[in-house]
Amino acid sequence: MTLPQTASAPLRLLVSVRDPGEAECACAAGLDLVDAKDPERGALGALPPAVVGAIRARVAGRAVTSAVAGEPEAADLAAAVRAMAETGIDYVKVALRPDLPAAILAEAAAAAPGRLIAVLFAEDGPGAAAVAPLAAAGFAGAMIDTAAKDGRRLPDLLAADRLAGFTAACRAHGLLSGLAGSLAIRDIPALAAHRPDYLGFRGGLCRADDRRLGLDPDRLAEAVRALAAREAA
Repeated sequence: MTLPQTASAPLRLLVSVRDPGEAECACAAGLDLVDAKDPERGALGALPPAVVGAIRARVAGRAVTSAVAGEPEAADLAAAVRAMAETGIDYVKVALRPDLPAAILAEAAAAAPGRLIAVLFAEDGPGAAAVAPLAAAGFAGAMIDTAAKDGRRLPDLLAADRLAGFTAACRAHGLLSGLAGSLAIRDIPALAAHRPDYLGFRGGLCRADDRRLGLDPDRLAEAVRALAAREAA
């Protein structure tokens, strides 16, 4: 299953899950994207491939799936992407630091053809200029997240015009775009105005706003309602 890459495609919500039980909870609430990630291991902690495979099996086509391949060093990037792609997940997400050589980017993209999403950290100040090299390398999409989970949200770190420029560049280059980073449900309207393909959540949909705790079914339902209300408006 893949996400549509058209200007008229609706905004979707991604929620990161750590096990099949959380994946079931996300599907039951009607979330569009289920993302496998270990919240105990930093911003982009990878789960074992066996757990990712179990999450994919539990979702069983009810949502688009993705999984993070961690924050590997450049020399290990392609191998980490390939290992996660072999789980059969729809998309693989991997953290990228600025200024990686084009050959390294292309090798990583080739490890998951048409399925690799670059995760750029807001603390590095990514903008529209970061998108063209990813498109040239063969990435399927790009997103911005926050590296430090210290209470600051994506809008605290990057100005609205920079976020809008990033998503516009993704559209221009035919890439999927995502925005994430300690988001709260109240962020949906403002960030939706930048026209990303999806918004990513974890802590804001967990009990007590703690990304290490379990997902809160009431918050999942609230997020789905908030998006529906925004789309209707």
